[in-house]
Amino acid sequence: MLVVEDVVDTGLTLNYLIRMLLLRMPETLAAVTLLDRPYRRLVDDLPLRYVGFIVPDEFFVGYGFDLDERYRGLPDLRLMRTDS
Repeated sequence: MLVVEDVVDTGLTLNYLIRMLLLRMPETLAAVTLLDRPYRRLVDDLPLRYVGFIVPDEFFVGYGFDLDERYRGLPDLRLMRTDS
């Protein structure tokens, strides 16, 4: 079984999902993520088999990622800058 995740930050959600799926005793279980932020990880032993990109702690839009329902349709990932 392969779990597909868009972004893995703390790993809490993926850890919970993996534990629930393991109760069903799959033959194999691994995860893939497009964007990974391992320095924010609060959970060890995530079965991340494939990682697209290791990214900084920034907000990305485009390629399916959105901000308030906008920018999702951009054909590539873009860093969203918020100037205060």
